[in-house]
Amino acid sequence: MTPQPEAAEMPAATGPSPNGLIEPLLASLEALAAAGQVETACRLAGQACAALRRSDPRGAHRFNALLHRLTRHLDW
Repeated sequence: MTPQPEAAEMPAATGPSPNGLIEPLLASLEALAAAGQVETACRLAGQACAALRRSDPRGAHRFNALLHRLTRHLDW
């Protein structure tokens, strides 16, 4: 049986950084709103804004801006 590597020996996870996820997430929320799910898109944009508020203020600002653009299209 082959021994498992220690945590320090394991390679770092690779993939998109959180900053690299902002663009596709914003596009997804815009598409969701365009498909008639404006309220859901607003709720998710608000959650993303709150989650990024301290760790990525610029990213949070982008979700906040989207949220404010979308709220004009709410029908309640």
